[in-house]
Amino acid sequence: MIRFDKASVTYPGGVVAMKDLDLEIGDGEFVVIVGLSGAGKSTLIRAINGLVPLTSGGLDVNGHDVPNLSAKGRRQLRAEVGMIFQGFNLVDRTTVLNNVLMGRLPRVPLWRTLIGKYPDEDIQIAAKALDRVEILDRAYVRATNLSGGQRQRVGIARALAQEPKIVLADEPVASLDPPTSHVVMKYLQQISRDLGITTIVNLHFLDLATAYADRIIGLRNGELVFDGPGSEADEHTFRDIYGRSLTADDTMAKQAAL
Repeated sequence: MIRFDKASVTYPGGVVAMKDLDLEIGDGEFVVIVGLSGAGKSTLIRAINGLVPLTSGGLDVNGHDVPNLSAKGRRQLRAEVGMIFQGFNLVDRTTVLNNVLMGRLPRVPLWRTLIGKYPDEDIQIAAKALDRVEILDRAYVRATNLSGGQRQRVGIARALAQEPKIVLADEPVASLDPPTSHVVMKYLQQISRDLGITTIVNLHFLDLATAYADRIIGLRNGELVFDGPGSEADEHTFRDIYGRSLTADDTMAKQAAL
């Protein structure tokens, strides 16, 4: 369970990124957060793993009182939360397998990571994660030789290798073409359903969100303006969230047709 209680975040300079958020996300849910740039999407998910501290209010993540965690407590929390980034964050000079093994860092002694000597069990976990996103055949290829879609699949596998209870994906398809974006979203949806991992994804495209999300959360100026099933989100919902009508830049389908 993830529970925000009147949670707010104000950045230096007075920018309010999240305001009095009351929100609960249950175990195993597949949630997509939508909103304009600056609506507070990234702030919300980065608050969950403690990367962005609250300025007021409460946040409980699987029993962790996030605002009051010690340094050790934050490390324990982050070991339970996998992160998938828009920019992939891979180490290009090393192999796909080594990139995925980095997901094991919270659970492996430091000396093993420094010399690159991972236990066989961890290598098997990494290989299984690669197989789940159907890229095991590229395990010994350098990351720099992958396409954008392949790189994001490696990012998903790295998060899975962490054996997380929660996966956070911050705009994971922002730099991908429409067909590849659908592939990535299908993997994220399948992982949530098959493994029961709570998965929270930030997206800009409402049609992509409605196609995959069990639940959509709409943010506007740091406030919650929609919370409901993906099947209930339509163009009127979009106006509530974005404050304007749809444009070609707002839907994946229209982008693909351009």
